[in-house]
Amino acid sequence: MDTIYLIIVGITSFVVGAILSFILKIKFAGNKARKIIQEAENEAQVIKKEKILQAKEKFLQLKTEHEKYISERNAKIAHQENKLKQKENTFHQRREEFQKKQKELEVSKKEVELIKKNLNVQVEIIEKKNVELERLHREEVERLESISGLSADEAKQQLIESLRDEAKTEAMSYINEIVDEAKMTAAKEAKRIVIQSIQRLGTETAIENAVTVFHIESDDIKGRIIGREGRNIRALEAATGVEIIVDDTPEAIVLSAFDPVRREIARLSLHQLVTDGRIHPARIEEVVNKTRKQINEEIIEVGKRTCIDLGIHGLHPELVRMVGKMKYRSSYGQNLLQHSRETANLCAIMASELGLNPKLAKRAGLLHDIGKVPDEETELSHAIYGAKLAERYKEKAEVINAIGAHHDEMEMTSLISPIVQVCDAISGARPGARREIAESYIKRLKNLEELALSYPGVLKTYAIQAGRELRVIVGADKVSDKDAESLSFNIAKKIQDGMTYPGQVKITVIRETRAINYAK
Repeated sequence: MDTIYLIIVGITSFVVGAILSFILKIKFAGNKARKIIQEAENEAQVIKKEKILQAKEKFLQLKTEHEKYISERNAKIAHQENKLKQKENTFHQRREEFQKKQKELEVSKKEVELIKKNLNVQVEIIEKKNVELERLHREEVERLESISGLSADEAKQQLIESLRDEAKTEAMSYINEIVDEAKMTAAKEAKRIVIQSIQRLGTETAIENAVTVFHIESDDIKGRIIGREGRNIRALEAATGVEIIVDDTPEAIVLSAFDPVRREIARLSLHQLVTDGRIHPARIEEVVNKTRKQINEEIIEVGKRTCIDLGIHGLHPELVRMVGKMKYRSSYGQNLLQHSRETANLCAIMASELGLNPKLAKRAGLLHDIGKVPDEETELSHAIYGAKLAERYKEKAEVINAIGAHHDEMEMTSLISPIVQVCDAISGARPGARREIAESYIKRLKNLEELALSYPGVLKTYAIQAGRELRVIVGADKVSDKDAESLSFNIAKKIQDGMTYPGQVKITVIRETRAINYAK
């Protein structure tokens, strides 16, 4: 019982203590709440005062802006009123001027009506006079027609025909005088221009061969170039496309090929191989490929340098490269680039003498043989193919025509075309500039003589002046003078159509009549 009592007392005291603690906490929370409420009320009062002040400031600002707006509005209204007053004054002034002009117009209208009446009277008088003049003119024409026996239209036609015949006669006389004068001076002037152009330009003439001699220090190197069982020389020939001739010639190897580019690649490759000392098929192929790239780069550089030297600008890169390729091409042994440069300079000089465009002529002269260095196989002649290349790369029409017409394969449409043709012939005709193989040269001369001998009445033929003139001797009893002229024309036509030759061939037919007697 005592234990239970003690437990009850303990529980009771714990509960009472908890209740008292709870009551104290409630009392403390109430005080804190009252304090928070008081602080909130104070802050609300402060915020209220601040808002009232802000509202007053905003009101004052709006008031100021409104007053400013009102003053500006009043100023604009006053300005508009002033403008309206000015317009009103202007309107009144213009109205007064209009009324004044209207009165003046009424006065002028009356004056015009008076003038119009006077004009009508004068017109009636003039019409009557015109009718009278026409009647008199008709009577006069009828009287003249009766006297002359011709109508007016017939007389007019006769007068026109008479004047036309007289003008035609005078024009023909004038044309004949001009033609005669031109014939007298043209040949002399042409010779002067050609000679002056040639004298002003001097160039070297060197004949190119189809072989290149490669010099070596000793004959021991020949064996290394040939290689074991000839493998090195076979590899070199296969890589370059050049025939390599190793014979008993001391300290020399001959490189033979019709293509100068191949010969140059072979020469440079051999030089590098001999200098390096390593000569075997793999090394040969590597060196040849490297040399070929160097030559291609050199070709482009030569083309650019040529254009700069001649002052030719704006040339297409492909045409520049083809100009560089000319360095390694020849025509009848004459270096093609040297020939083209010489032709270009001659064209510029001759065009200047004739008052034409020297730059355009020089451009056409440089490109006239561009068809001789094609990148592809073609059946066209080099002149036509060159014109197509120039057209493809957007050259001017005058240049295209000069390229295509310099061998008379196109019709000449520009004055530059005959200049290019003449300068091309001048460059190729310089002594020592071109050569022919002896066998083909002799064969061409024989063909010329045999062609002329095939005609009836021909007794003898002689090809002279290196094949530039053919003299044909005919029998006087078989060929008349008229037939001799026809024979000369026919032989020239057949040579032109059936043979290939540089320059031109002069055909001279000689018909000689001999009367022989003996005095005894």
